[in-house]
Amino acid sequence: MQWITPDDTLAFEGNQVFHLDCNRPRDLSPEERVLLSKYCGGHAVAVCRGCVQDFRQFELGSDSLGNRSHFCPRCRADLTAHLREHLYSCVIVPSQIRVRARAAREAAKRLVKKSSQLRDLADVLMREAEASVAALRETMRRTA
Repeated sequence: MQWITPDDTLAFEGNQVFHLDCNRPRDLSPEERVLLSKYCGGHAVAVCRGCVQDFRQFELGSDSLGNRSHFCPRCRADLTAHLREHLYSCVIVPSQIRVRARAAREAAKRLVKKSSQLRDLADVLMREAEASVAALRETMRRTA
């Protein structure tokens, strides 16, 4: 199990939040994949900076054994972030969908950040409670 970071792709079930895929925590969500296929199938969606070449989504490599997808077929660089960048800026994707997709991703980032802050606060409070109990026990021992 891995810690969730703000840039990870999340899944929700009830009140549980988890990685969509722990082996690929920053992979595209199913919704992002559908939007890319529907609106961006006919044009380049990623540029490999190493090879200086544009790729359409279907041209990108996938490795089912290594749990990798969306990589450059020439140099094997991970292009997932480029795909996501393209999705949120592509003028072919209706603006309302881009706005909603970006809002959903930002809401998930805020959730992760807030849960991390709460986890840190709970840790501090636990230590304070442990110190208070230790002080109480010490006082009880001295006065007994």
